[in-house]
Amino acid sequence: MEQFLQGIKDGTAIGIGYFSVSFTFGLAAVSSGLCWWEALLVSMMNLTSAGQFAGITVMAAAGSYIEMAVSQFVINLRYALMSISLSQKVDSEFKTGKKMVLGFANTDEIFAVAMSRKGEVSSRYFAGLGVLPYLGWTLGTLAGAVCGNILPKSISDALSLAIYGMFIAIVVPVVKRDRRIMKMTALAVVCSCCLFYLPIFQKISEGFGIILCAVTASGVGAVCFPLEEGQEEI
Repeated sequence: MEQFLQGIKDGTAIGIGYFSVSFTFGLAAVSSGLCWWEALLVSMMNLTSAGQFAGITVMAAAGSYIEMAVSQFVINLRYALMSISLSQKVDSEFKTGKKMVLGFANTDEIFAVAMSRKGEVSSRYFAGLGVLPYLGWTLGTLAGAVCGNILPKSISDALSLAIYGMFIAIVVPVVKRDRRIMKMTALAVVCSCCLFYLPIFQKISEGFGIILCAVTASGVGAVCFPLEEGQEEI
C-alpha cells in the first residue's frame, strides 16, 4: 500500500496536466462532430493525446479503418520502445498479466517518472502512478466536451501547452542529477530539431521521429556512458 500511495503522489502533477490537455481534446472532439459521451468513451479506452487528436481528424474526414489503423500504429509505435525499456526496470513480481493491464497507462510522462525512480518499479507503484493521470484524462475530456464552449479560445489553446511544462518539470530534476543524462537529452533535442526543420526529413512522421531521436540518443549514451557491471541505473 505504501508503494501504491507513493505512485499516486508521484502521478498527481501528471493528472493535473492531463486534465488541461484532455479538456482541449474534449472541445476538439465535439467540434469535430462527436457527442460528449463519444468523446468521453474515446478517452476512457485510450491514453494517448497525439493518437486521439489524429483519430478524431480521421473520423471527421470519414476516413477508412485502414487509414485509422496505420495512423495510430505510426503515432503510437514509440510506446513499444518505451515498454521494452521499462520492462528492464520492473521487479520480479511484475508478471506478464500485470504488464498487459498496466501497459495501457504507459504514456510519455508516466514512463519518464517510472524510469527516473531509483531502484526497481513494482506493479503496485506503477498502478498508483497511473490512477490520477487516467482520471485527469477522462474527467478533463468530459469537462471539455460538456462545457468547453464557455471558455474563450485563447484560454483553451493555452491549456494545451500545460503538458509541455509538466514534461519539462519531470525531466529537469533527473537531468540536474546526472550530466550524462543532460548530454543525451541535449542530443535528443538536436535530433528532434533536425527532423523538424531540415527539408530532407519532412516526410518522416511524428511517431517515427520520436523513435529515431530516442534510439539515437540511447545508442550514443550506451556507447559513450556504459553502466559498469553491478552499477545501479539512475
